[in-house]
Amino acid sequence: MKFFFHQGGSSSSARGGEVMMAQRWQLRRGDALIGTLTLEGVDMFWADCRFEPASAWETVRPLFDASRDAWRRGDEGGALAADEAIHEAGLVLVPGDGGAPITDFLLRVSGESARFRS
Repeated sequence: MKFFFHQGGSSSSARGGEVMMAQRWQLRRGDALIGTLTLEGVDMFWADCRFEPASAWETVRPLFDASRDAWRRGDEGGALAADEAIHEAGLVLVPGDGGAPITDFLLRVSGESARFRS
């Protein structure tokens, strides 16, 4: 999957309505819990969440740090490569309401804040 994402840009999501039905998601990689996202608001096509890391967070944190840092310094190529690495890491968002797991999404995590769109 290739991401064509421009910081500050947006595009529509076919699953947007489905995503917003849940209020909490577990970020998982296989059986490992990476963290929990709790919905705090919606900004266009992004779900803005509070992020609570679990012990497995440290295994993927460098991927998110690389993406954030590349976007901040205006390195679009580096940011897209970092986003691709996040996608290839096999992460899944599991809705707390029992809905279908979300496997195709774009996720940003910075400290206790996270935002995603699918």
